[in-house]
Amino acid sequence: MSRYEGVDFYRMEQHLTDEEIMVRDLVRDWVDEKVLPIIEEYYTKGTFPTELISEIGEMGLFGCNLEGYECAGFSNVSYGLVCQELERGDSAIRSCVSVQGSLSMYPIHAFGTEEQKQKYLPGMAKGELIGCFGLTEPDHGSDPGGMETKAVEDGDSYVLNGAKMWITNGTIADLAIVWAKLEGKIRGFIVEKDDSGFTAPEMKGKHSLRASITSELVFQDCKIPKDRILPNVQGLKGPLSCLTQARYGIAWGSLGAAMGCFHSSVDYSKSRIMFEKPIASFQLVQNKLAWMLREITKGQLLAYHLGRSKDKGEATPEMVSLGKMNNVDIAIQIARMARDIHGANGILNEYPIMRHMANLESVYTYEGTHDIHNLILGRWITGIQAFE
Repeated sequence: MSRYEGVDFYRMEQHLTDEEIMVRDLVRDWVDEKVLPIIEEYYTKGTFPTELISEIGEMGLFGCNLEGYECAGFSNVSYGLVCQELERGDSAIRSCVSVQGSLSMYPIHAFGTEEQKQKYLPGMAKGELIGCFGLTEPDHGSDPGGMETKAVEDGDSYVLNGAKMWITNGTIADLAIVWAKLEGKIRGFIVEKDDSGFTAPEMKGKHSLRASITSELVFQDCKIPKDRILPNVQGLKGPLSCLTQARYGIAWGSLGAAMGCFHSSVDYSKSRIMFEKPIASFQLVQNKLAWMLREITKGQLLAYHLGRSKDKGEATPEMVSLGKMNNVDIAIQIARMARDIHGANGILNEYPIMRHMANLESVYTYEGTHDIHNLILGRWITGIQAFE
């Protein structure tokens, strides 16, 4: 395959800062050198390449849009570009970084005590500590307010009981941000991997996100000290604000998967000979490639404006919902169209198409399903809440 140079039909690079271009190129080159040569093997085995974690930490990508505590303090556009390039490698790599930064470091940074920030964030920024985020439960996905995990006071401790499901990084995590009901109110807690009564078995048998670690979190009279509660938030505002950060990264990351499929499709169509000429010369193929370029370009403009709005503090959760749902939607359609262009070869692991397509089926669902984001927009349009 030819060297990847990105997709920039509307010359968006001219609107990026020198730092944003440097960060994008750093991650792009790293993905080409370290991720793409190995990811098919890990996907096939169903394991995560944990040896990459320290390198991600050395590049400063964990929590890179957070300030202080040895975080890089990049712009949100830089963080988006990081997600874009990582997901061109594989959704599992972007998911690991997203969960670490947006779902584990962010709540400590936003809602934790100074002691908690000093204790956890520097190590998490370096990749020396890995975090996960426990919200979804076996019977409560799109309705997190119905969670059954509970915490009760017990002297100078809290005792947690319940279970979480579909947790990225869970089995390898050193700490978990766990949302549970304390006296009927949703609160955030920091659970460490060696706490008594806490286990994180890995979930197997996935056909999607196979190179990602997905786990259950189980709490059976799990006792943690009282200084591990996140004191500065209560209610669904806490976990939902974290999800907004993660959804923002997905709006960019899904474009990376789409760009990977587009790049492979252009290369393949130029080299695949049929009826004595490359299939890239056929009108049907050119029409598909033009549609891919159109949708990627629109998605880039959306993500860029969303990022600049986020840097100004003007982005709303509804804006992030639209970005996430639109860009994942077009990415999965591009993956399917790419498979069509590749023909039977599109199912082979010689090409990234089927891997991206399968991964995007999960991305389409997690951090809020497509339908839930539609209802979020419907509420903004009508002022009427269609779900509890």
